[in-house]
Amino acid sequence: MRFLVIGDIESHKEALEKLECLLRDVVLSQDFICFLVGRNGDFDSLASSAVRKIKKRVCGDNSALTLVLPYTTAEYKNNAPFFEAFYDEIEICEKSSGVHFKKAIEARNQCIIDRADMVICYVEKSSGGAYKALVYAMCCGKKIINLATAWKG
Repeated sequence: MRFLVIGDIESHKEALEKLECLLRDVVLSQDFICFLVGRNGDFDSLASSAVRKIKKRVCGDNSALTLVLPYTTAEYKNNAPFFEAFYDEIEICEKSSGVHFKKAIEARNQCIIDRADMVICYVEKSSGGAYKALVYAMCCGKKIINLATAWKG
């Protein structure tokens, strides 16, 4: 099963508490999970850290944390050992690496939404990249958990 985690957050503490509770439930209920994450916002970083924490505390052998980059970034090139130690896998999205850089994150998000069985997000505003990704996921009929509005734990 594959999960995409996206969003923009205002309240880190609330988001982290909800996310950790949900991730714990998900990890314990599945045989294997691949978490697909980006690295373009606060929630992306929060989600990656939460997944690593749950893997360490609950069960690390039934999940993988995969960073999907829209293209090879200078940050990645200059810090590859850090990235390789933090994430289980790192992918460069083929589709987004071939588009104009201003559209690359949106193209990457669409690719990983297409691959995901479920989208976990924290979207409070009806604008921005996370909102566009959420709308795309809804149009694709994906199962969505928006921690900002729907999930109480």
